[in-house]
Amino acid sequence: MARDFLEIIEVSPRDGIQNEKTILSTDQKLELISRAARAGIGRAEVTSFVNPKKVPQMADADAVAAGLPAGLRSIGLTLNARGFDRALAAGLDEANFVVVASETFNRRNQGVGTFDSVAGFGAVRSGAPEQISVGVTIGASFGCPFEGEMPLARLMQVVEAVMAHDPFELALADTIGVATPSDIHERVTAVREAFPHVPLRLHLHNTRNTGIANAWAGIEAGIRRFDASLGGTGGCPFAPRATGNIATEDLVYMLDRSGIETGIDLDAAIAAAEWLEAQLGHTVPGQVMKAGGFPAPQAA
Repeated sequence: MARDFLEIIEVSPRDGIQNEKTILSTDQKLELISRAARAGIGRAEVTSFVNPKKVPQMADADAVAAGLPAGLRSIGLTLNARGFDRALAAGLDEANFVVVASETFNRRNQGVGTFDSVAGFGAVRSGAPEQISVGVTIGASFGCPFEGEMPLARLMQVVEAVMAHDPFELALADTIGVATPSDIHERVTAVREAFPHVPLRLHLHNTRNTGIANAWAGIEAGIRRFDASLGGTGGCPFAPRATGNIATEDLVYMLDRSGIETGIDLDAAIAAAEWLEAQLGHTVPGQVMKAGGFPAPQAA
């Protein structure tokens, strides 16, 4: 991608709402996805194919997949072969397979060890038909709520194991929002040096108010694909005190003011974030949706 364009992958329909107490209806989820698409989002993680008893918000994954707007590149999160088969049957464009760098977290999240999940991804990847792209997100790439610091050597061990199965894209996730800009630079650089040709993406959380700074560090390190969530919503049901993703509209504002194109209309993104806040029934973390863009639109 050119330096003046950055792709934002909208994750509010999945990560943004999966930890919410208010269960959104299928129609509300589809309206959220449609509002994101109308704002200019071209690619979105629309649902996850997981056990509905563990993640009740995702119980209608198949219905959501069946109602998606035309023209949107759709991603479904999967943890295993069964989830992948559901994503394939639902006709999604991509399956995002999750492997957690931390052994403890992977077992709590997926019921198996990290390298068992890697093997599961390998089996899925080897048999995947051409109509669906299979990528990997490595969770807890910067730190774990159970084991603490994530050593770079451990992360790279997991990255190398995943890359042996040739994902079409690799994402590094700061699942619990502990990274700082120097961490982003260190780990992105290490992965890019080891695997210079794989498209890299960052999934950042703003738990400790470093998310936007980390996004800028990622840009400086060469990243041109970022996950973000309208209103800064989000959190993992299996990670204590995990809070929201970086807000889509906050990221768009920073990029617009920095001369980096996203194809996303800021005012429409703000309106979509406000709509989502109303559906959830509580204030969401996004900042730009509260302050507005700058300069402010002139009254007629």
